[in-house]
Amino acid sequence: MKQYLKEHRLIPDGSMGTYYSLIKNQDRIISEYANITEPEVIKQIHKEYIKSGARLIRTNTFAANRTVLQRNKEEQRELVIAACQIAKKAVEESSTELMISERIWILGDIGPIPENADSNEKDILEEYRLLCDIFLEQGMDGIHFETFSSTNYIEKLAPYIKEKRQDMFLLTSFSVNKNGYSAAGISATRLMDKIAQIDEIDACGFNCGIGSGHMHQILQKVTFPEGKNSYAAPNAGYPEQMQNRMVFMDNARYFADNMKRIAELGIDIIGGCCGTTPEYIADINDMLRSNAYTPLVKQPRSRREMAAPAVKENTFYRLFDSKDKVIAVELDPPYDANIDQVMECAHKLKHSGADIITFADSPMGRSRVDSVLMSIKIAGETQLPVMPHICCRDRNMISMRSTLLGAYIHGIRNMLVVTGDPVPGESRVSTTGVFDYNSVQLMDYIREMNEEHFSDEPIFYGGALNYRRGTVDKVVDRMRRKMEAGAKYFLTQPIYSEEDVMRIRSIKERVDTKILCGIMPLVSYRNALFIKNEISGIHVPDHILNRYNPNMSREEAENVGASIAREIMDMLETVADGYYFMLPFNRVSLMDKIMRKEDMQ
Repeated sequence: MKQYLKEHRLIPDGSMGTYYSLIKNQDRIISEYANITEPEVIKQIHKEYIKSGARLIRTNTFAANRTVLQRNKEEQRELVIAACQIAKKAVEESSTELMISERIWILGDIGPIPENADSNEKDILEEYRLLCDIFLEQGMDGIHFETFSSTNYIEKLAPYIKEKRQDMFLLTSFSVNKNGYSAAGISATRLMDKIAQIDEIDACGFNCGIGSGHMHQILQKVTFPEGKNSYAAPNAGYPEQMQNRMVFMDNARYFADNMKRIAELGIDIIGGCCGTTPEYIADINDMLRSNAYTPLVKQPRSRREMAAPAVKENTFYRLFDSKDKVIAVELDPPYDANIDQVMECAHKLKHSGADIITFADSPMGRSRVDSVLMSIKIAGETQLPVMPHICCRDRNMISMRSTLLGAYIHGIRNMLVVTGDPVPGESRVSTTGVFDYNSVQLMDYIREMNEEHFSDEPIFYGGALNYRRGTVDKVVDRMRRKMEAGAKYFLTQPIYSEEDVMRIRSIKERVDTKILCGIMPLVSYRNALFIKNEISGIHVPDHILNRYNPNMSREEAENVGASIAREIMDMLETVADGYYFMLPFNRVSLMDKIMRKEDMQ
């Protein structure tokens, strides 16, 4: 294919999924099932696209993953093999019936496997490899990674494929929105930069997400990598809901005119995605037949040779090197619009020596004032650094991106990224947890935004360290994954025992990172009893509980809590890079009881 593309432009087929849906008059029907149930229908669709001028077809496997199909591995394998056999049969019959002398290429089609907060990256990569292996076994000419939003899996799969068969043609295409950004928050330009670093990829470009007009606008601004063929396959347009069906406009001639403009940019492989039927492909073929092929001249990626902009220093992170112990204090945003108490607490902390104030994001799934908005308010009035918690429970991808951009323009440069507590059981009927991401995936997303949007003054973010969750090996492994995703520091759950201190010490010896150790002074017997029995992830030993009794005065109980906090801090002295104070009921007066003034300098 690479040799062929030196002198020819290639036209692929259009959308198998939406055309099959049109034929069956059913919206959201999964065409991949038909590889088993209606193989003749799928073969006929392939043949229609070939008759329309397509000389590159893709197997009917875009959504042939176990998450979408709800099938086991063996059933999935059977379905994908069937798709390959159908495509080969369609090419064989078309070549004979239509007396086509040209080569018709077949690519195995792989769409993104759906992910959420519970997804396991290792399992997903294994499934991608299984699909690749089938296409290799079935003698496909190549593989198309279609409608991806990042290169995360592709950069691992491309070498894997080429190692097994060097002449396998690898095409990667990304879906971007009208502004030129993928669902992972990566710009079209940066996606091409990333693909330029993957030597094994033969062709790259964009598909789906946008219509032909917007695709032309984006392609005008993109520089494709040297040595790789270019690809463009926009949607027929933007669908509308009509009687419970998503319907695309019949605009084949308009589409073909725009594809002519795209062709004039020198794009090598030109086709269509959702909504494009054999009629669209025929019109593209007619249009291109009368236009000479001018290969796109790929320019060197000169942007990489430019000096990186100076990065503005993060004042909070700098404290880890400039003082003995960094002090972070968590305040709870209010449940209502009355912020007088939390504002008073923040002002007291400003004069007590706290380095940063952090706000939880509706902990335990109960609504409070938004952590980002609360942080902006506090920072504006106290000029203290702030660190809102950003959890994955309540925001989908669109909302998360908006939140991050809004936080940034208001000066937020520090965040704690957490997966988040689940929605309480009694609320799950009426309230849905989103969890489009887990904390590691969200960190990856913010890292991309730092490189794409905030490179001169990036957001620094930390992660939660659940030090008692599983073996030390598992804890360390998850920390390293977060660090690879850009986490600069970790905040732990409250620590109450010498055993837990030793566990933190063991972790610290194996992971080179900054750790703020959690200190939560319990303020009454009832408070201690509640934390011990009702809050998962926090271990309150009996000997700590036994230092309280129900008859203590508030002052006595607070003194005990402060004393225990001080003892834990002494044990952590050689381990902790700082302390993360969680003050029950926002009792900031406890800080004076715990920290001597000289310790706060």
